[in-house]
Amino acid sequence: MLKRFIFFVYLLVNVVSSSELYFIEPKDGQVVEKTFVVKFGLKDFGVAPAGYDINNTGHHHLLIDVELPDLNKPIPADANHLHFGGGQTEALLTLSPGEHKLRLLMGNYLHIPHEKPLISKEITIIVKN
Repeated sequence: MLKRFIFFVYLLVNVVSSSELYFIEPKDGQVVEKTFVVKFGLKDFGVAPAGYDINNTGHHHLLIDVELPDLNKPIPADANHLHFGGGQTEALLTLSPGEHKLRLLMGNYLHIPHEKPLISKEITIIVKN
């Protein structure tokens, strides 16, 4: 099973052109409930769980209401820097009411952004009361 997974990732990353990281859901400016689904979009790059050192792959990190961290160090792990080291591509998120800024950042197998960092556009959402 793992060999098939690695082969699949190999096929994906060998067609890399211009990688892009983005939100499928929610959209910029969207009003959401307190608990909502976040779906991560990724183009021309592979997803691999943390700990698997495979070229042109990484795993998602969701930044909430924070600036970008130091891109030469491991991404912090706290309430504002959520790690999806299992290779998840979506999550159920609960936030307090009000405006929130969200951004995605890919990390390598050690949670460090890649040499050419993959960073999404920052979006703003409004969580209902």
